[in-house]
Amino acid sequence: MPRSIASLRWGSAILPGVLATALASSPGWAGEGYRDLNHNGRQDVYENPAVPVARRVDDLLRQMTLEEKVALMLHGTLAAENGARIGLGVAYDKGAAQVQLARGVNSAITRLSPDAKTFAEENNTIQRLAEATRLGIPVTISTDPRNHFQVTVGVSSASGGFSQWPETLGMAAIGDEKLVERFGRIVAAEYRAVGIHMALSPQADLYTEPRWARGVATFGSDAATVSRLAGAYVRGFQGSPKGLVRSGVATVVKHWVGYGAEPEGFDGHNYYGRIARLDNASFAQHVAAFEGALAAKSAGVMPTYVIADGVRINGKPLPQVGAGFSKPLIDGLLRKTKKFGGIVISDWGITNTCLEQCKAPTAEKPQGYNIAMPWGVEGLSEEDRYAMGANAGIDQFGGVDDPAPLLAAVRHGKVSLARVDQAARRVLTLKFELGLFDNPYVDVAQATRVIGDPATQAEADKAQRAAQVLLENKAGMLPLASGRKVWLSGVNADIARAGGLTVVDTLDQADVALVRVATPFEVLHPNHFFGSRQHEGRLDFRADDAATKVVTMASAKVPTIVAVDLDRPAVLTLLKDKASALYGLFGASDAVLVDLVTGKAKSQGRLPFELPSSAKAVEDQHPGRPDDSAAPLYKRGDGIVLP
Repeated sequence: MPRSIASLRWGSAILPGVLATALASSPGWAGEGYRDLNHNGRQDVYENPAVPVARRVDDLLRQMTLEEKVALMLHGTLAAENGARIGLGVAYDKGAAQVQLARGVNSAITRLSPDAKTFAEENNTIQRLAEATRLGIPVTISTDPRNHFQVTVGVSSASGGFSQWPETLGMAAIGDEKLVERFGRIVAAEYRAVGIHMALSPQADLYTEPRWARGVATFGSDAATVSRLAGAYVRGFQGSPKGLVRSGVATVVKHWVGYGAEPEGFDGHNYYGRIARLDNASFAQHVAAFEGALAAKSAGVMPTYVIADGVRINGKPLPQVGAGFSKPLIDGLLRKTKKFGGIVISDWGITNTCLEQCKAPTAEKPQGYNIAMPWGVEGLSEEDRYAMGANAGIDQFGGVDDPAPLLAAVRHGKVSLARVDQAARRVLTLKFELGLFDNPYVDVAQATRVIGDPATQAEADKAQRAAQVLLENKAGMLPLASGRKVWLSGVNADIARAGGLTVVDTLDQADVALVRVATPFEVLHPNHFFGSRQHEGRLDFRADDAATKVVTMASAKVPTIVAVDLDRPAVLTLLKDKASALYGLFGASDAVLVDLVTGKAKSQGRLPFELPSSAKAVEDQHPGRPDDSAAPLYKRGDGIVLP
């Protein structure tokens, strides 16, 4: 297919050339003969691609031991070389993978970020190791998002050559369902090209507490918008409005439910962030945000870590345990009320034990890798945590690879055999639907053509340009004419020159200043594993901040364009009067920013949340209610689109 401008139409069914080829040749589309997965020299029913999935699952379950079925209920981590159990690196620890597979654990997250060729080869190696096991069950390989800008260990992964798009908040700023669905189809093709089958996304969390560190990966603060765009995301990744197709990527919508309502924005990965505060009215909005993803038949749902305080269902208060242990939230609200029939995967580490070093680490004894989130059930044994989670409705426990505690719970009668079979059936069904039993391998050469394809990145760049929000353009400051003398701070000079601007060294030489700054944050919990990596605390620019000083200095001499990276809703009150033009950025390269200020492209974004007017307004708002700060500086939906 020739690469023309037609391939950049968001609403078009056209995919860039190599991506279309990747879909046509993706695993399971065609094949001759069969794979003798259990090595018995004959074709079993589960090995026969012509047999309906339900019968294949029945046949395989009949051949499985209890130990093998229980192991299906774990979703581990593919460790990296050099002992990196969390998985960061460019190659897998093959010995660790063999141990995990020998235990029967054949679902795992990847956090590698190598080049495309290496990634495809590494994932093929994992599938070869799986094929050598007793029943040859292939590995379902999952990933956190890896196509955006912000990277946080345990939350998102480095790009590794994948196309780079605006943040999810940027998609919300555009608000175009067709774009989000197209993004999903393109990224799904990238995933499948290297051997990834499951997206641990989208986040359908409602972003109601502005200080929350995880909001950047949401679709904002409006439940209807989140529902609409999360549904489009699922349709795009899975390949159909009716659910997962064979060439698609299974989505796991998260985090069910109320995760965005944490007081002070403290995150549920941490002991100090284990409580979310809601009421019934706000909780209903957090639930409504999931409707679109559930209607699109997301293959999976991931319950949140946090304990929802202040919520009643059917007149009864929710048990004060994390959602992964809450039968009313999973078996009740999700399964029975919302009729969800897919797989429920717990968030990572909910059955682990949170030691004192996890709860209250110190500089002398930081948390390190004692990562555990058993909120509300800290007093239970590990075996009983597994039992409580399984009986609440968890089909797979994330981030663990030792089946022994769950197996003990089954053997002690705490989890029924019927419950194990139900969960195992869901896990296996998904593997069959993805075509993994028929061909889990990828074409390495094809992967190198798909990842890094210029046509794909051109489309991602187009989305980046559209996603940014122009908040002020005083006296028609923008666009800047070519050749204008500009003083820069936080923007690459070579990129500005390439964009047609004349870069000068001092403000005295400049016609205009262009300053890019980040939303303020604090490191309030430096000894916690996640707290040390997350943006917490205040959102307001203050007079003694380095960023404020730069803007003040520049604006005193020349008109100043200020661009703020809004990973959280910054308080821009101190900058607003100093800026001749003001942008809110939601995932943009410097090249995209320069294109916008010079008029080569036009931003189309509208704010996906309100921007508060003061620190006090942030402190006084309710964490569970969207856009409820007093007298916001900018309202959700604000934004200027230049003619």
